[in-house]
Amino acid sequence: MLLTAFGGFMSLIFLAMLVLAVVALVLAVLAREDAYRAANKQTKMFWLIILGVTVAVNLLVPVIFLQIAGLVATIVFFVDVRPALQQVSGGGRGGRRGGGSSSDGPYGPYNGGR
Repeated sequence: MLLTAFGGFMSLIFLAMLVLAVVALVLAVLAREDAYRAANKQTKMFWLIILGVTVAVNLLVPVIFLQIAGLVATIVFFVDVRPALQQVSGGGRGGRRGGGSSSDGPYGPYNGGR
């Protein structure tokens, strides 16, 4: 009984790892190639290969060591690469969605030292 519950829990964990990897892969595909260079990150092709291999490993090769390595790569993409791409592309938290002007800084309007 306990072993069956543990197996179900691990299945949910593996499913979550797969979903995260697929989402990261889709986000990597949608980002522009020049944004990777502008953010000083690895190339788009590099991340597509890494995240594609991660998805394939999660689907086809149930080896926990490889799945954890892929999870680390996915986390790096979400924590480091994606925010840098958003910042370079003008899409992050400081974007112009709120209607700010082009002279707005991170803490409000820039007044030129006046």
